[in-house]
Amino acid sequence: MSFGIEAASYHAPSLYLEIKDLAEKRRIEPAKLEKGLGLHKMGFPDVHEDAATFAAEALLKLINDYTINPKDISRIYLGTESALDAAKPTASYAMLMVEEVLEKEFGERCFKNCDVVDMTFACIGAVDALHNSLDFVRSNPDKKAVVIASDYAKYELASSGEYTQGGGAVALLISANPDLLEIENQWGVATESVFDFFKPRRHYQKEDLMNAPEIFPDKIEIFTDEPVFDGQYSNQCYQDRIREAYDHYKEITGRNQPYKDWKYLIFHLPYAFHGKRVFTELYSLENGLAYETPEEQKAVAKSDDYLQFISEKIEKSQRASSEIGNMYTASIFMALLSALQVAYNENEELTGSEIGFLGYGSGSKSKVFSGKISENWKTVVSKWNVFENLNNRIAIDFETYEKLHRKQIAQSINPNYKGFGLQFIEPENPVLKGARYYHYQS
Repeated sequence: MSFGIEAASYHAPSLYLEIKDLAEKRRIEPAKLEKGLGLHKMGFPDVHEDAATFAAEALLKLINDYTINPKDISRIYLGTESALDAAKPTASYAMLMVEEVLEKEFGERCFKNCDVVDMTFACIGAVDALHNSLDFVRSNPDKKAVVIASDYAKYELASSGEYTQGGGAVALLISANPDLLEIENQWGVATESVFDFFKPRRHYQKEDLMNAPEIFPDKIEIFTDEPVFDGQYSNQCYQDRIREAYDHYKEITGRNQPYKDWKYLIFHLPYAFHGKRVFTELYSLENGLAYETPEEQKAVAKSDDYLQFISEKIEKSQRASSEIGNMYTASIFMALLSALQVAYNENEELTGSEIGFLGYGSGSKSKVFSGKISENWKTVVSKWNVFENLNNRIAIDFETYEKLHRKQIAQSINPNYKGFGLQFIEPENPVLKGARYYHYQS
């Protein structure tokens, strides 16, 4: 019996900013971002959108596109680092939103007997959710699980991470009927506790904050979406962990150079070209190439063999990232959707092809695993229309982008949006203060 991904869906934010507009305002040469990092557009949430609405959109689309009975779903595990609450899982918000839409067809609380939880480990949390859910369906082959990856990558204005921002969600149906991808139960893992990127609770003295209410304690603790990060160090941690996880994968599988057998290499992509940049070290080690000095590293990256390797095994997976930006937990799965969508559009036959995954989460951990494309993959991919849908988003100008980032706009940019939206946050009721309420606009 085989196990893996039966179906998949996704959702991208409804707005986008052209990267060249951001580059010009920040006095960055546009070519540095477009040609150097592969960035073209930044997906950005409207006022009513957040990680919960992204997740709900992807989940509802998955159910509708593949005619899934929600009562057949035994668990919904959400990988995110954009949680909306420190106790109540973001997955529970998404579950409730979708339940309310499906109530007319399936009755009240169609997910009543569904196990729902968030899993967090920076950008690899949804890979952890996938790993866990695969174990579940292997133990319970008559049951199905849904893995959702949903995030909003937000950085401080004018920071070195600003131009990589993005967001969205991908939902995967996991079962013993893997019409899209059969996944092996062999996982290379590497973990080391580091501080390359994290989101701490920050502390401020009360007197340093203007007009702080008297009810506040003398020291105030604040959580923000923007991370503390060291870009160069994080790149090195990413490179180190995937090398260690890849070596572990080789050890447990007994395979010598597995990447050569992989049709595509699917990476977590903080920016579109990141995968091809960090893999140069592994490529050099696998092929006995000199890689010690910066000059040797550049020589490998620019060699004809490596450029051909990128063209064949990585380039197709980058294209969606160029149009959306960093999706944190969802980026590795959107890279998969991107590669398969391009292959489908080009009428390529992938049945039986093996795909390798190299996931990474800051803090830090990597998981390396692989899967084989199923013969029904085209039926699954035919529902996606990834690039057509990305072309239907709404462009915003730089001034609107900054106001949205600062939360200075109260009304949605698109007043005619369809789908899930945040309606209000309870401001007064002491036993509900901060509760988030959503609605569906049909």
